[in-house]
This record gives sequence, structure tokens and C-alpha cells, in this order.
Amino acid sequence: MKRIIGLRSPHARVGRIVCFGRMLDKVRLHARGLLPPEYQANMGDGKPTQFDGRCCRFLGVRYEEIRARALQGGCDEEIMAWACAQGTPRSDDECLAWNRFMTKIGWRDDRSDVLRERVVEYGLAPGSAQTMCELIDLDEERPAGGTRSWEAPPVSVVIVMGVAGCGKTTVGRALSGALGWEFVDADNLHSPENIAKMAAGVPLDDADRAPWLDAVRSDAEARVARGARVVLACSALRETYRSAIAPDPANRRFVYLKGDFELLKVRLAGRSGHYMKEPMLRSQFETLEEPLDALTIDAALAPDEIAGRIKGALGLQ
Repeated sequence: MKRIIGLRSPHARVGRIVCFGRMLDKVRLHARGLLPPEYQANMGDGKPTQFDGRCCRFLGVRYEEIRARALQGGCDEEIMAWACAQGTPRSDDECLAWNRFMTKIGWRDDRSDVLRERVVEYGLAPGSAQTMCELIDLDEERPAGGTRSWEAPPVSVVIVMGVAGCGKTTVGRALSGALGWEFVDADNLHSPENIAKMAAGVPLDDADRAPWLDAVRSDAEARVARGARVVLACSALRETYRSAIAPDPANRRFVYLKGDFELLKVRLAGRSGHYMKEPMLRSQFETLEEPLDALTIDAALAPDEIAGRIKGALGLQ
């Protein structure tokens, strides 16, 4: 099956455990009408052997409760902290045992025959997948073993998003300075044509944004590929834009700086020579689709305080 943008590998960890992030991805994609029907049958805790059901039992929280909490919004770390507070306390050793058990299902156990059948059913080479998790990765066009790890993949990109005037650049610089990460302002990657259009007070359309979003994603990916970690300031107003610049939820986090129109209008009025005027700000608020999976912080707070909250909530060092 073709890889689904926004659906991470079961190997990817949130907090101390695997599979939880993938369950959240399915909840969010399903709510947006983007989860294929063949995935929907395995959602929830109705089937004891399915990953969602096992994950819920390990955490000691019902699936419907997790689903409802995920749909309220918030980043993965916030939802994991909520689940740990609601459910069964687990030690580091228990989480390690869980990770090893889940990522080895299908290897010399009672699911081995099912695994071999699925390999044939999916048209894969015999023996290409040794576990159910590897089968999922291969079926979704990921390299088997490439994502396999008992350690959490590090968050390598933090995208600070929101409408003009919310403080993306200021907060992004403060956060990158505190972390020692590279900082990128996505506005600097606009083409001269886009800048001229916005300077004339004409909002960009999706045709204008497409090459810009490609440039933003390519720039971040190139930095990560050479070992950098990145704080990116980008408006990212719509879900499709966010998926375009950061398609893998395993190693990126969005931070949404939420502010009201009057506050941000005053901020923009105090800027000299900036192309963003009041009509453009209104257009951005009309375009904005508030994210379901972001850490949301009040844009009225001081930049250093916001940066500190981001570090704490996401567990960044």
C-alpha cells in the first residue's frame, strides 16, 4: 500500500512506548476523512490482538477515552502525559518489555503463520518481513529495519506556526538559541514573485504557495540529513500545508502560537516596512485551520516564556 502522509511507523515512539503515536495518527486522519477504509477496521480496542487494543490495555485507558482526548487537540507528549495520569502507572522496565514484545510480534510465535500469509497477500518477497511491525513498514513503503529501534527517534524539526504577528520568528530564534539548533524563517524562502504579490496587498493562492512549501520542506530535510536539528518559523495555516512541509509526524512537532486579531493587528502596525497589512492579516485568519496535533500556546506571552514552555512540554534538551 502506498505510504499515507501523516501515518508513522509502529516502531516510532512517543514518550517511552511504541505504537501509541501511530494510534493517534489514525484517530486524527480518520477525523479528517483521510484514513483508508482498510485501516478503519483495526481501530479501537474491540479486537484484542490488534495493536490499538494492546496499547490501550497496557496504558490502562479505554480507546474511546484516548480518541476523545486526541480530538480535543494537543501534541503527542501532552496526550501521552494525560494517558499516563489516567491509566496504569508503568515503570521503565515495563515500557522496555512492551516495546520489545510489540516490535517482535510475528517472530517465532503464535502469529508467525499469519505473518507469512500476510507477506504473500501483500505481494512481498518471502522472508522479507520478520515481524508484524516490519510487515507494516514494508507495506507502507518504509525500509524494514530503517525505523527499527528501541530508542525514540529524536524530534529533529520544531515548526513554530500561526498567523502574521503571532511571534513565530521571535519565539523561533529564542527557542533555537536555547537549544543550540539551527533557525529557519520560511518567509525567507518565498520567491521574489510571492513577495511582490504580498507587498501589493494580494493574498497568495495555493498555486503560489506550492513551490514555496516544497522549498521549505527541502531546506529542512537537507539540514536534518546533515545532522542538524531545526526550529522553523512558518505560517503553515492549513493542514495540507503542514503535511507538505513536514510529512512524517515521528520526528517533527508543531507549536501553534494562538493570538486574537486585535493583538496581532497592533503588533503588525508597529512594524516598519513589513509587507503584511491588515487586509492580509484578515485573509490569514480566514485561511487558518487550527491544528489538531500541535502544542498550543498563548501568543501574548513573552517569547522567552513561550520558548521555555515549548522545551518543557516537548522534553527538548
